[in-house]
Amino acid sequence: MNETFTYALNWLEDYPQLQSLLGVALLLLLAWVGNFVVKRILLRGLYRLLRMNSLGQHAVSTDTSFIARLANIIPALIISTGIALVPNLPDVIVTIVRNVCSAFIVLTIALAIGNLLTLVNSIYERRPDAKIRPMKGYIQVVKIVIYAIAAILIVAALIDRSPLILLSGLGAMAAVLMLIFQDTLLSLVASVQISSNDIIRVGDWVEMPDLNADGFVIDIALHTVKVQNWDNTITTIPTKRFMTDPFKNWRGMQESGGRRIKRSIMLDQQSIHFLSPEQCQHLNRFRLLQDYLAEKQKEIDAWNQQLQEQGKEPVNTRRITNIGTFRAYVDRYLRSHGGIHQEMTLMVRQLSPTPEGLPIELYCFTNDVAWAVYEGIQADIFDHLLSILPEFGLRVFQKPSGMDLRELKVAQASE
Repeated sequence: MNETFTYALNWLEDYPQLQSLLGVALLLLLAWVGNFVVKRILLRGLYRLLRMNSLGQHAVSTDTSFIARLANIIPALIISTGIALVPNLPDVIVTIVRNVCSAFIVLTIALAIGNLLTLVNSIYERRPDAKIRPMKGYIQVVKIVIYAIAAILIVAALIDRSPLILLSGLGAMAAVLMLIFQDTLLSLVASVQISSNDIIRVGDWVEMPDLNADGFVIDIALHTVKVQNWDNTITTIPTKRFMTDPFKNWRGMQESGGRRIKRSIMLDQQSIHFLSPEQCQHLNRFRLLQDYLAEKQKEIDAWNQQLQEQGKEPVNTRRITNIGTFRAYVDRYLRSHGGIHQEMTLMVRQLSPTPEGLPIELYCFTNDVAWAVYEGIQADIFDHLLSILPEFGLRVFQKPSGMDLRELKVAQASE
């Protein structure tokens, strides 16, 4: 056996190229075995240890690529160390292989750190306050710095020079780098301001009409903020635009527990008049108006008695109006409505007359901020008010339509 081995060695001495080929094959085999042992044995044992606690289970289920990437360093180290032991290889090849392996190791470590930072952000997002102070933008800045350093080290390894030589040249390139990364720098400053001032959070309802964005914030990154609109489209907005452009954040409304109703009913001003005793008696059937009519009539009678002789003329006296009674009815109706927030501002006011009629504005807040519920409460209120207007002798103002003109033409023709 020993003689055969000795004979083989002696025979190989006559074929240096074959020695090199066998040496390279053996080195690659060792690298493969090292990779197999690390990934199939050591990594499986590590995964089992991680699954023993909740944090490790989340790490394994979310992203374990950073562990697998680190495992790729082993075969690179074996090749980098063993290439010098391969016989008859030129020094230039040994140097190139070592440089490539060094560059590969640096790249692998940088990618692994990037994956680890992604995992850290994923774990952080499980915290209750993650939406208030997201750290995704900062993670991306750290990644950029790591990848920039890795790029310098990779180039230095490939050209077999000290990285300090490359770093010394970066000072002259500072202006160029500032120009290249100006969007990144602006986005970084905007991200810091957004986070420190709590301007927007994931889950906020924001409205930015200039960019056709109206919906919920679903992601805040370094360069962009994603908004899912109500039609399920997604608008991507540069982060810095939230510091330079006006936008509306509805978070305050959602946290207050009340959503504002601010809508007017346009009344025909020709339908406004004083109430006759018969009309007052008719409206006295309304439960919400009984106290109002009695108190108002008592107040008016006391006022009119002070007029003495002048009070005999109706033009000099105060009288109850149908529009004032309607405002009182609307106010009491809102204060008794189960869908209106009674601890927030509530009023029914008359605005300045317009060519489209006299606006009676309702200003109040619902006690539910959900969009569908809010719209339902608002619609129910105005359905009722528009339907009950004729009881007060009032009419809604509406511009003439084609049907009105057609009926007028028919009436004129019949005459």
